[in-house]
Amino acid sequence: MPWDNNLATFQLQLLSKIIDIKKYPFTKLVMVHKLTEDEYNELFTLLEGMDREYRQQKEEGLLDYSSHLVKFAGMLNEKLNPTETIFALHKEGYYPDLLGEFIRLIKKDGL
Repeated sequence: MPWDNNLATFQLQLLSKIIDIKKYPFTKLVMVHKLTEDEYNELFTLLEGMDREYRQQKEEGLLDYSSHLVKFAGMLNEKLNPTETIFALHKEGYYPDLLGEFIRLIKKDGL
């Protein structure tokens, strides 16, 4: 039997009512902004590369990561707001060091 898109949408709406969506703000963003699986995977590929670069540069003594934040915002899928996405990912526990640095920069610069 072929997958019914209306049924899937309805079931997702039901699921979102029974789980505490406040604990999963990034997952909610993905659903609300209708990110595709490819777009979702692209975001995590971007984050993985940026996290690796962040860790390497931190070991080398780099202190200012503003350019990383700008790069992330510029490469982020246009469906997503950078600040909202950073806070949501951080709340779900993804890349805590990198995203914690981004949050520190956002709060410092009032972005």
